[in-house]
Amino acid sequence: MASRRLQSTAPAVSLRETLVDAGLAPHLADLLARMPNRTVIVEPRRPFREQGVERNEVMFVRSGILSKFKADNAGRRQIVALRFPGEGILPRTGPADYGIQAIVRSEVLVGKAEDFDPIVEAHPEMQRFFWKLIQRNEAIGYEWLVNCGRRDSTARVAHLLCETAERMHVHNGPMLNPFTQQQIAEITGQTSVNVNRVLADMERQGLITRKGREIQFIDWDEIRRVASFQPNYLHI
Repeated sequence: MASRRLQSTAPAVSLRETLVDAGLAPHLADLLARMPNRTVIVEPRRPFREQGVERNEVMFVRSGILSKFKADNAGRRQIVALRFPGEGILPRTGPADYGIQAIVRSEVLVGKAEDFDPIVEAHPEMQRFFWKLIQRNEAIGYEWLVNCGRRDSTARVAHLLCETAERMHVHNGPMLNPFTQQQIAEITGQTSVNVNRVLADMERQGLITRKGREIQFIDWDEIRRVASFQPNYLHI
């Protein structure tokens, strides 16, 4: 049997090494690394940015995890995207139709669009780099839509855990589930009560074991099958 564990945190990385690892040429990464920015510690207990607010800034996650969320008129939230260490949120024109909140305590680099945009506009290679990142985020969004719209409760949670392990580049070692059951519910379109039942069922089926918030995958191939998880969409 293959085994694999899930990690909730990753070491903080510099903006330059993040961009180079993602495929940007070092000399272009240097330009962005020298862009004026500030480091912000974002706690998970309250929104970092509200939806409907102007968003003339760029963000890169150094450590932790950020989420994008939307809420209905009753205040019920749906988490619609995640940003892991090394990933970012680009500037946009006009009010943002989503809010931003940390999943866990996160360290975020925040810069101004007025500094970021001219650098990107002056370098076509950098434009292509960010266009590929936008395509990747779009592919993840399509996969999430299928997850919430077509998969059953167990497959939804299994798929989220598989995707999280892949995006965190986790292959070995003791690692923690970064999500509360309520956060899993807000990502997969369920209730926290149902998520609790699903995790217990997955444990009884021998797919995972849990110790506190630590999750170990007992049979990686089988949980991928249950989740219908094919990671190609993460590697555009």
